[in-house]
Amino acid sequence: MLQGQRRHYPATLAFLPVTVMAVVIVVDVSLGPEGGLLPLVSLGPAFAGLVGSWRRTAVIGVVSLGFCIGLGIYDNLFQERRGFTAMASVAGVTVAGVLAAVARSRREAELAGVRSVSEVAQRVLMRPVPHRVGPLDVAVSYTSAVAEARIGGDLYEVADTAHGIRVIIGDVQGKGLAAVETAALVLGAFREAAHDEPDLRVLGARVERSAARELTDEKFVTALLGEVRDNGVVFLNYGHPAPMVVREDGRVDFPEPPAYATPLGLSVPGGDAPGPFRVDFAPGDQVLLYTDGVTEARDRSGAFYPLAEHAAFLLGPDAQRSLDALRENLAHYAGGPPHDDAAMLLLRHRPSGAAAPRGATAVR
Repeated sequence: MLQGQRRHYPATLAFLPVTVMAVVIVVDVSLGPEGGLLPLVSLGPAFAGLVGSWRRTAVIGVVSLGFCIGLGIYDNLFQERRGFTAMASVAGVTVAGVLAAVARSRREAELAGVRSVSEVAQRVLMRPVPHRVGPLDVAVSYTSAVAEARIGGDLYEVADTAHGIRVIIGDVQGKGLAAVETAALVLGAFREAAHDEPDLRVLGARVERSAARELTDEKFVTALLGEVRDNGVVFLNYGHPAPMVVREDGRVDFPEPPAYATPLGLSVPGGDAPGPFRVDFAPGDQVLLYTDGVTEARDRSGAFYPLAEHAAFLLGPDAQRSLDALRENLAHYAGGPPHDDAAMLLLRHRPSGAAAPRGATAVR
């Protein structure tokens, strides 16, 4: 909702103030002067202040006050204190409803402004990835653990460079704005170095140095960097979950690196760099990169989401629709909002009839 747009409420809420006043009036007329329900006419402006504009609340308050005066005369209540008490109640509630409607409208306008800024930040930080890069179809999915948010502590990027198609997916420790800031730092370093460095290991080292320079208080980022080349993908794994490889015939594999490196931001000077390893990626194959918000999602019994068992969702003809179906299945499995950000990046090698041997080998 952008600034200046009005918020639309369900018709039941919009007509609730009028309905309540009508019910009170009918019941009051039925019960007569002894019913004592006349002050309840003030429920009209009270409910109007919760869902309507201040002008609408004021109009309903005036109408409510008119009904109060009319019923008071009909019931002869102005010969005693009850009639004037009812009028004071309606007037007081109307003023309170108008003030509440003004405050709510201001909050909604501020929220609309914040949302518009966050949408701009989303486009800058998490730029849309191309749907096709070279021989690949690309699809992405991002689910934030923060209500109403579209960005968080997970990150991804696909860069078509002179050195090959390079990708990154990462998971920042923590949530909120601090995690978004860290994600922006890592993405900025990757986007610059991906086009400058011909060697994937040097690219990873540059991203690592940027993270180590800026991250403090033992904060870290797990990340998986990849480079697609020669019917294969070369990975650098910085403590991130292993990619899921779905072969053209439906077989599923989770290739592990020869040795995991520490996450970005936790390396020590002179420590071991991650060893690159190659995974065959033939036409018809798919590689799913994901964050632990996917595999650590739980159902009501506490069981983790069995990603491999649901890999068949990725076998549809359209990459993005297939990934969307997997995301919907994940949401259904968890049965509610995610407890952690969940990002997925799907790389699909378009079939060309070629075949290649499968496996994972270390790159030296």
